[in-house]
Amino acid sequence: MRIVLFAQAAFGEEVLKRLLERGEKVVALYTPPDPPGGKNPLKELALGASIPVFQPRSLKAPEVFEEYKALEPELNMLAFVTQIIPGKILNYPKYGSIQYHPSLLPKHRGRSAINWAVIQGEEKTGLTIFWVDEGIDTGPILLQKEVEISPDDTTGSLYFNKLFPLGVEALMEALDLVKEGKAPRIYQDETQATYEPPCDESQARVDWNKPARVVYNLIRGCDPQPGAWSILGGRKFQFYGARLEERGEEERRPGEIIGIEERGIRVWAPGGSLLVTKVRVEGGPKVDAVQVASEMGIREGHIFE
Repeated sequence: MRIVLFAQAAFGEEVLKRLLERGEKVVALYTPPDPPGGKNPLKELALGASIPVFQPRSLKAPEVFEEYKALEPELNMLAFVTQIIPGKILNYPKYGSIQYHPSLLPKHRGRSAINWAVIQGEEKTGLTIFWVDEGIDTGPILLQKEVEISPDDTTGSLYFNKLFPLGVEALMEALDLVKEGKAPRIYQDETQATYEPPCDESQARVDWNKPARVVYNLIRGCDPQPGAWSILGGRKFQFYGARLEERGEEERRPGEIIGIEERGIRVWAPGGSLLVTKVRVEGGPKVDAVQVASEMGIREGHIFE
């Protein structure tokens, strides 16, 4: 089967490695243009295997489609794709297009599915391999895998430890089903669909008036990106490596630093406190919170806005 792979980053690289190990016929790789001065291990892997690499700035350009048709593709595989792929490319191959998405569709459509599952305090999520149409994660489901969201999972740990490796295996399983003619098309239940906006800095500001668990879920859901944040002394602090302690101690002011410990800075929110172990100040490097407190004269009683 002649496969065209649309992919990027480490996930795309791992998918290509597995396809090569299996002896699949990957006839081309489409990946975004290289960042200035940056390396692209996925591109290097493809070129090392004599696979043509295409890096158009837009997949909508007419010449891209003509170039694509000449590859005589039978299946498109989409592994971590941020570019918009036109319908005429998605629908061209004999077997269509399949894509990985890190949620149990139709829940959490959109590009920040993992973030929102954690932010919303869910205890499970998963991944979906689906048949791509021109909607946003709306195509029929081919297969799904479920994973647990541990109480201390961050978006980073959930992706790299669970959804990344399981997603690679799921794509290989889906490919086998397509080749065997056994791949289902289960239409999504639109009454259960949810869609959230991209989880960016506008979504990541901490409201210390909310319950401690809600604040905790926001911090871990924005870890490592975009970084939940708050203001202290006119400077922006982003929080990482948080731990939650729910307790009925005497109430303090929301956002108040109630302790600076060996492990980090403890901040109060209704119903408990958050121990923050790492911070980033004004876009600088990520460092120990205690070190920052010492260097900046941060003390117990100071309040995050």
